[in-house]
Amino acid sequence: MSSISFKFYYDLLSPPSRALITFFRVANIPAEPIPIALRKGEHLTEKYKKEVSRFPTLPCINDNGFRLSESVAIVRYLKNTRGFDDFWYPEDPKAQALVDEYLSWTHNNIRMTSGLYFITKWRTPILTGQKADEKEVAKLEAELSKTLDIIENIWLKATPFIAGDSLSVADVFAACDIEQPRICGFDPLNSRPNLTAWFSRVKEKLDPIFTEHHKFIYKYGQRFQEASKL
Repeated sequence: MSSISFKFYYDLLSPPSRALITFFRVANIPAEPIPIALRKGEHLTEKYKKEVSRFPTLPCINDNGFRLSESVAIVRYLKNTRGFDDFWYPEDPKAQALVDEYLSWTHNNIRMTSGLYFITKWRTPILTGQKADEKEVAKLEAELSKTLDIIENIWLKATPFIAGDSLSVADVFAACDIEQPRICGFDPLNSRPNLTAWFSRVKEKLDPIFTEHHKFIYKYGQRFQEASKL
């Protein structure tokens, strides 16, 4: 494993950012973390576009002048250039394909549904000062629940982890995406025993780092629940 560090631009408000920084720390991959405040629009400036990424997104890396965005591309690049324990992203074609299957599926499923729910119920009201559209929130919550049920009943039906019998980056990404709605006071594990057992297994392997990177999610989620009771 290479000891050469690279610059890593992230915001803990972003699930893939949390997934990567958690993965880097647990897997002992050297990275220089550089926080970018999405809430302040720091990713939308010309300076960011010129010096960090041509896309106004997070996360991204700069490896001695080589700039790369998209979290899955970053994992694959680091596998080829840095190397890390094989279970994270296996060399075996079939085992790797199972990890890739989830990483491809998640973009239009749990990441989209949890992200839209989070934006509509929490982020937009904070930015605009206006109350969330309750009908839209209910619709998005239903879609989120359907997606979580797919993970419960399909992805975790026969295996202890997302892509098989051992932990992989697929589990790290899934856990970070699934926790995002907690900031809105939504419990993704409720009435989902497979998901609950899986999450416990993943968290045990990633903690205390996983919890550290989700502290603000849990803090604001608690505040949201308390405010909703007023």
